[in-house]
Amino acid sequence: QVQLVESGGGLVQAGGSLRLSCAASGSIFSINAMGWYRQAPGKQRELIADITSGGSTYYADSVKGRFTISRDNAKNTVYLQMNSLKPEDTAVYYCNADIDVTFVSGSYYWGQGTQVTVSS
Repeated sequence: QVQLVESGGGLVQAGGSLRLSCAASGSIFSINAMGWYRQAPGKQRELIADITSGGSTYYADSVKGRFTISRDNAKNTVYLQMNSLKPEDTAVYYCNADIDVTFVSGSYYWGQGTQVTVSS
């Protein structure tokens, strides 16, 4: 079994910062890409940032320059540093990881989600 456990969400004022963490545990052979999605009320879940095992990153235009994704491969953990937060960043944030449980078998896994609320 593989689990992704997120932490770090909360309530912050506009202009503030938060750091999300997501740790993978369980029967893991290797972890490929890891990413962060968010889903605001009434909207579809969207990819906002991801990072490959080699450290290449992608950011959605809406967060580029404000959010930074990073990972610690030794800890099987991905982070999302969120700066200059805006009310429109309010959403449930989910981490996602492409994890191989054996040399030939893998799947995508999701965390349980963590609420981020930005007040104006």
